Amino acid sequence: MPPSTTSATHQYLDHLDPPDLEPATSTPKTTGAHRPHSPDGVHRQGEQLTRSEGSSTVASDSHEYLQEGDEKIASSPSPARTPSSHKHVQLDMTDAEQRYKLEKDDSPPPNQSKPPRLVISFRPGDPENPYNWSTPRKLFVIATGIVSVVNSTLGSSLPSGANDYLADYFHITSQAQLVLPISLFLVGYVLGPIVFAPLSESYGRRIIMVVTFVFFTIFTMACAVAPNWPFFLVVRLLCGITASSPIAVVAGLFADIYNDPITRGRAMAFFMAATACGPQLAPIISGFISVVSWRWTFWVGLIIAGISLVFLFFMPETYGPTILQRRAQRMRKETGNPNIFAPIELEKKGVRQMITITLTRPVRMILFEAIVLFTCIYLSIAYAIFYLFFEAYPLIFKGVYVFNTGTAGLPFLAIALGAFLSVAIFMYWDSVLVRAKKTNARWTQIEEYRRLPLACLGGPLYVISLFWLGWTSNANVHWIVPILSGIPFGIGFMLIFMALLNYVTDAYEIFAASALAATSACRSIFGAIVPIAATPMYKNLGIAWASSLLGFLSLGMCIIPFAFIKYGDRIRAKSKFCQALREKKRKYEEEQKRELEESDASSLVKGADGPASTRGRSGEAV
Repeated sequence: MPPSTTSATHQYLDHLDPPDLEPATSTPKTTGAHRPHSPDGVHRQGEQLTRSEGSSTVASDSHEYLQEGDEKIASSPSPARTPSSHKHVQLDMTDAEQRYKLEKDDSPPPNQSKPPRLVISFRPGDPENPYNWSTPRKLFVIATGIVSVVNSTLGSSLPSGANDYLADYFHITSQAQLVLPISLFLVGYVLGPIVFAPLSESYGRRIIMVVTFVFFTIFTMACAVAPNWPFFLVVRLLCGITASSPIAVVAGLFADIYNDPITRGRAMAFFMAATACGPQLAPIISGFISVVSWRWTFWVGLIIAGISLVFLFFMPETYGPTILQRRAQRMRKETGNPNIFAPIELEKKGVRQMITITLTRPVRMILFEAIVLFTCIYLSIAYAIFYLFFEAYPLIFKGVYVFNTGTAGLPFLAIALGAFLSVAIFMYWDSVLVRAKKTNARWTQIEEYRRLPLACLGGPLYVISLFWLGWTSNANVHWIVPILSGIPFGIGFMLIFMALLNYVTDAYEIFAASALAATSACRSIFGAIVPIAATPMYKNLGIAWASSLLGFLSLGMCIIPFAFIKYGDRIRAKSKFCQALREKKRKYEEEQKRELEESDASSLVKGADGPASTRGRSGEAV
């Protein structure tokens, strides 16, 4: 998840993917009496409510759920025919209605009563709630996430400084084949958001990250001992697949432990800078070490992966629903009561729903949502140019300035410096935004003005850096001049990503995971394919005009954030997704406010009458 984007409300609504949204044109539901929020953390199911459709309501920022699972639910009418441009939204609405209905076997026979379910939740101040963890524990989670991401992205470009030695050892003469070790790794990145992110929301963050990183470590070792070129390419693809897990999951770690969007956003800024710095360090490592042996490049990668793995082994589980699931399992064992459940255990899941709705939603959002489509295009081109530089920089600094294999990787440090400077710019803008919100400045209520100004700065910087690199890469110009172009390149690249990913998340809220999966998959595909054309393009057009071509292409793209500022509100107003989300958010906030008032009232009564709640060991609310 990107920085400063979603509240805990959005985080846990997204975990109930797909949500119980109503189309803007649908007939309002007929809902029975509202069940009061239980002050002791117990949500007893079995109280009969008359409803036309099933629902599941998220209760609070402390991960509390109200799960209405035992009431008799009537069949929902078939969805009305919709225009083809809105069919993707109707699919999500229909799925939302079906997902939270009970299985047939869950209903007792007519003459037989069923024991009520006890649904546990986090109570205020609960020490097991990740929001309430100590600062050192949260900092360890952040450090672990950043270390794993740096390791993952470092692995993506690790072969770049060893290409000449790989070509000699495996007798590769085709320049296109020498691009494949990086390109196949990026193909693996496509699977992360599609597979590992949903799995982490079903089984928890830690188990997914540890298992995938163990395999990443094994495949990195396989690269070091590769006996032939086909084997080497296969294990590079497998490295990319397993290394995509941190890219997809780490943003969720930060959302799990920080309820405050400002703190979470600042942590995410460092996370995004780490994703840009990892690839810049790899050419330096491989450039100096591959002189000894190209295999030692990957042995060093294995050592770094092993160190990162130690951090992951000691990282606690951060995903609230999974923590509650483990608590419920423990309490069932301790009490002998089989009717104690965590909310995640009551969600109806199925392969059909996963394949037909969840996995296809990113594609449908690209096809039917203009904001997602143009964001994907811009980020994909920026990302492709970023990885194209791993082919272009050696052509410039080894070919024009006669750097050796090791020193040819040093110019990438300028890009890394730019990435960290972008964090400072982000922090400054974030502080401006916070101060303006405190004064209730009108512009802070407009989504486009909150995020996109950073892209309006980053886009031109990105374009300038490309022309700067192209027209100063000349033997008559000192080598430091083209190297310095990497600073505005790194700043622009990161600001574009920070702004647009935040904007998409703000616009689509509980569908943000699907929108971000779409952008991630698109940019990984572009990053894998476009660099293959780098060497032919630079040799045929020359360094100046090849870089200028990229500059003109980026110039066209940098219009997109300006267009979003001018037309974004109208685009969102016409989006069926955004319409439904606004209505859902309004209803949720009203429900949350009412439940908080009822909970406070119940607590006062309880304080007067004395405690009378069901508790687990150590004072746990059941």
